[in-house]
Amino acid sequence: MKKNLPLTIAFIMGWLGILLDYIPHKVSEVLMTSITKGLMVTIAIVAFLGLYSLLNMHWIKIKRKNAGWGYSLLVFAGFFFMLIFGLYNQGDLFWKAQVEQGMVEWIYTYIFTPCQETMFSILAFFIASAAYRTFRAKSMEAGILLVAAVLVMFGVVPISGKIWSGFPEIAQWLLEYPNMAVKRAIFFGIALGVVSMSLRIIFGIERSYMGGEG
Repeated sequence: MKKNLPLTIAFIMGWLGILLDYIPHKVSEVLMTSITKGLMVTIAIVAFLGLYSLLNMHWIKIKRKNAGWGYSLLVFAGFFFMLIFGLYNQGDLFWKAQVEQGMVEWIYTYIFTPCQETMFSILAFFIASAAYRTFRAKSMEAGILLVAAVLVMFGVVPISGKIWSGFPEIAQWLLEYPNMAVKRAIFFGIALGVVSMSLRIIFGIERSYMGGEG
């Protein structure tokens, strides 16, 4: 029962979603709306499960004093600060719309956003260093990739336009035409992969979502 029930639900809902998407009828629209609402409820339940899993994992790290348990304290502090201020809502409490320019927005704007920007800045330097170590003009294709990457990275920097106005135009052309063609090919491959995986799940071939069976 534990194996057959999830497979049956996946088979029925998979085919139901496909048929409702391609049948232009009022009944199918009503059913699709109901399914969408059900998915929203399911996503909300999964979000609570994910939150419980996250807090439980960090609580275990704090309890056992594992390496980096201080960061787990910050996770709890951030969670409870946002929860308390969100429920308090500048005195209007949680059953009313969130007050603009409130404490929640202040924390998001002046704490979360700067931390996020710092993280992405560090990531950008890491990517640049990895690109420097990776790009080696050992062949014609690698040389073209290296030249294109240098032109794009330099062309999007504001100082490049002051040196020569053609650098930003070249970078924009590379992004809009050769890069877009490659992205479309990649997205097409991803779409085929999604269709293939969806069919494997519908027909019960792919069972990893059931706990590691495959």
